[in-house]
Amino acid sequence: MPRQDVLSLVIYFIGLIFLAYPLGTYISRVLEGDIPAFIRWLKPLEGIIYKVTGCNPGTDQKARHYLKDLLAFNLAGLIILFTLLLTQGMLPLNPQNFPGLTWDLAFNTATSFITNTNWQAYSGEASLSYFSQMVGLGTQNFLSAATGLAIVAVLARGLVRKESGKVGNFSADLVRSTIYILLPLSIILAILLISQGVVQSYSSYIVARTIEGADHIIPLGPAASQIAIKQLGTNGGGFFGMNSAHPFENPTPFSNFLQVLAILLIPLAQVFAFGRMLKKPKEGYALVTTMFLLMLPLLALALISEHQGIPELAVNLEGKEVRTGITDSVLWGITTTAASNGSVNAMHSSFTPLAALAFIFQILTGEVIFGGSGSGLYGMALYAIITLFLAGLMVGRSPEWLGKKIEAYEVRLALIAILVPCALILIGVSIGLTHPWGVTALSHQGPHGLSELLYGFASTVGNNGSAYAGLSANSPVLNTVFGLCMLIGRFVVLIPIVLIAGNISFKKSTPVSSGTFPTDGPLFIILLAGVVLIFGALTFFPVLALGPIAEHLLMAAGQYF
Repeated sequence: MPRQDVLSLVIYFIGLIFLAYPLGTYISRVLEGDIPAFIRWLKPLEGIIYKVTGCNPGTDQKARHYLKDLLAFNLAGLIILFTLLLTQGMLPLNPQNFPGLTWDLAFNTATSFITNTNWQAYSGEASLSYFSQMVGLGTQNFLSAATGLAIVAVLARGLVRKESGKVGNFSADLVRSTIYILLPLSIILAILLISQGVVQSYSSYIVARTIEGADHIIPLGPAASQIAIKQLGTNGGGFFGMNSAHPFENPTPFSNFLQVLAILLIPLAQVFAFGRMLKKPKEGYALVTTMFLLMLPLLALALISEHQGIPELAVNLEGKEVRTGITDSVLWGITTTAASNGSVNAMHSSFTPLAALAFIFQILTGEVIFGGSGSGLYGMALYAIITLFLAGLMVGRSPEWLGKKIEAYEVRLALIAILVPCALILIGVSIGLTHPWGVTALSHQGPHGLSELLYGFASTVGNNGSAYAGLSANSPVLNTVFGLCMLIGRFVVLIPIVLIAGNISFKKSTPVSSGTFPTDGPLFIILLAGVVLIFGALTFFPVLALGPIAEHLLMAAGQYF
């Protein structure tokens, strides 16, 4: 790997940590209701929202009431976005006169954006009006990310509060996450992206005449504003069909750096924020260390595989971002699958099998390696509960987390949240490979075709949203199946974590003793990383062996798919 590529990786990770640490402090203050003075000028907006919606932010809710509001809010968002997409032909800001989407595509897209998945079975510039992109998808980009951040606060409160049974107020968490965290950051990033040439326009598409005399349509639109929140909110839905491989979304090396930095900025900052909300920053550092311990070897595997390339090619740039090179394409692929982001600046189907294996494995773990806005942290919390339970079995002591006992109720819910998505992925792939709706969607045969379908189910169930770039997913069956997968994948994890936090908040805090297992030390970090790897390996190794691993071995023998 060239020396300048190594330097760019070092700069990236140093810059990421340098920005995420103070942002974590800021996020913790916002979620605790302590709004910093420099942003209090937005307080009137917060007050107006409460007044218009009739919400009382001072009401401290029990977990079930909090969850009821959360589910009702997301259901309303699903219905509104679904209706908007069906009727976009009758709505304003539609200079290309696009008709409404079919019911199955509208359902798929609506579920995709309210679950923070942003799986796209359509090409934005050929299907959606400016109104649908801005008011429909753009709004959900903010709200789905804010919902995830709210759950971070719920989990922290459950661990800190003693015998209260209260976990906060959903409306307050949602509004504050949106207007104090996501909105200001998105405005800053959008301005920087516009300065690099990212499109932000309401004009009709331009028809240009090529030197051969043919007409070429140049799509425009308010892209920069959506791209900013798509990256910061770990949404990933591109304004254009080619996502961040499109020059209007990602025109320069600096815009590429900004976007890949934004992908992990909030996922990393929220872990620091979690530690501060617990009043134990070392707990956050331990989780951050675990996440890097899992991600960096996969990054190394992907980089080594891609720079070695394919034997018949001196440089394997097919499907990569040729303007920035192999290393930046790999970095983007690793970050977007470590987070539940899903944006791409290269086609994952074109990567070597081992690089693709790294991408797929990160999604299959439940995207706990940083994960999405909120979702990565509470996903890792589920694994932490299982880790503490196993550690308790080994030493013959009741497991505890920050003095709160981990009992059968929490362990059962954690296992449901971890195992149901795993089962859904494997069952979906099995059925898809034996039915025409799955087989006919594949662009390749053999292990590469299996990887396409596996990636599709992993991406939708895991709320990632990226695609292997070979699966023809826009069919009534796949749109419906993937839409249901996204809903189940989101809420089968989210609901248990709120209930766990609520149940833990009822418990007394046990004083630290010589028998307490510390959750901020190296032993816990190693055990937690091991549990994540073992769960992933035991559950998915057979299908990975038949997919990317088999393709790698066959490629070495000169057989390609």
